[in-house]
Amino acid sequence: MAASTGNTLKMSASLAEILNDTIRPEHLQLLKTFTNALWEAEFRDAVEEEAFLLLLKVLTRLCEDLHNANSKGDDLQAFSLLLQMTAECFRSQRNSCVESKRNQNLLRELGFIDVSLKLLSYLQTEDIGNKDSTHEPLRCGIQFLGNLAVGNQMSKDEIWQLSFPDLLLQLLSADDEKVVSYASMVLHTCLDEAKVENLSQPQNIKLALRVMELCQTQPDLDWTVLIATQHFLKSSALVESMYSGMAHHERVTLLELLFAQLRDEDSEGCGVPPSVARFLASSFQNGCGAVLMLATGSASSDEVLQEALTVISLLDVLCEMTSDNKQFMFLQDLPDLLDSTVELLVQVHALGKASKNIFSATQNFSSLTKDGDPSSCSPVISFKAHLIRLIGNLCHSNTNNQNKVRELEGIPLILDNCNIDGNNPFISQWAIFTIRNLLENNKENQELVASLERRGPADYSALRELGFQVEERDGSLLLKPVRKDT
Repeated sequence: MAASTGNTLKMSASLAEILNDTIRPEHLQLLKTFTNALWEAEFRDAVEEEAFLLLLKVLTRLCEDLHNANSKGDDLQAFSLLLQMTAECFRSQRNSCVESKRNQNLLRELGFIDVSLKLLSYLQTEDIGNKDSTHEPLRCGIQFLGNLAVGNQMSKDEIWQLSFPDLLLQLLSADDEKVVSYASMVLHTCLDEAKVENLSQPQNIKLALRVMELCQTQPDLDWTVLIATQHFLKSSALVESMYSGMAHHERVTLLELLFAQLRDEDSEGCGVPPSVARFLASSFQNGCGAVLMLATGSASSDEVLQEALTVISLLDVLCEMTSDNKQFMFLQDLPDLLDSTVELLVQVHALGKASKNIFSATQNFSSLTKDGDPSSCSPVISFKAHLIRLIGNLCHSNTNNQNKVRELEGIPLILDNCNIDGNNPFISQWAIFTIRNLLENNKENQELVASLERRGPADYSALRELGFQVEERDGSLLLKPVRKDT
């Protein structure tokens, strides 16, 4: 320990030398020596407050010298040395906080956060000739903030208070991927429920929208995906604010993340509140008619396509939410959701039969892609099947909805879709599933299906062709597999 104390005294003397002299290349080496020494836990624990105070004074001087050098147009070599010194100061700060709550608190109390953030803001926003030269100090400075914040609530709160929302938005908009990645890490570390709610305010929503934009443009950036799934999707206020301010292609990204979250987590652990489900159901009801435009020449418009893709993504999410997820089954009781879904199915089915278009049934499964490229799939592949699936989910063990589908004349329509369709590869399975849910413990629906036998295409003989039969037992009709003779 005595050796470590002696080393810290030497480092303090070196830092004092930097303060009392013109910045020279040798000073950069002195800082590097300090940085390297801080990798050792014994040395980190022995560094006294005086050494950190001198380091803060060096950082403050560098901040002032950078402003003055740039404004006076001093030579590039001197300016470059200042940037390197700044990066090395940040490295020293970063290393000092590794597994050291004591140093985290000390650096925060001395005022390192405020000076560091001012430097980062200058480096990100000033018109510096060679922007590439600022990447290294920006990266190191943000890493320091990350190390300072880990496991330290007071540091998280102060970083947030001094950087939210403008500086965080600036850093997430940098032209360097590592700067963006490290800034995302800091944002993720600082976030909590109260801070997420702040993001939903109109003056702050740009920061949340930038995170979602990065989820779309840089999907390999794990931090932004974690921010969205672990924080954003748990706030109904933020989801609604983001959705309202997004273009359609951005909404699709949000819905894809939500869908993935629902698939990856169990029904009790996905963290998505019921109010988000209610909002998405309302959005589907209000905008679902946009998908019908794909059957016309308007499908060539990118705006029409993106709006339709939003509807399709909403449908996928609602199907997943109502797939026996207990926390979302209240969607069965929402006014008009089932009505809108049945009505949309009626319109889609009618359009497909009226003329050959994107909603028409086909026996040609090779038409699903062009030249074997899955990305060329039609945007409405399985859309009609998923409409039927949602109807089935909404009718599961729900007599009121079973009756409503019958009253809306949806049962013959669903029976008419018990056929193979290349544009809806699993439509017959979802139709059978939905018919089963419609018949379960519902005598009136059972009687209706029985009366439809051999009365045109919408009869239950189509079920037999798929290997099922409607069997009467104790006054009820059951959907059963056909037994094959051995």
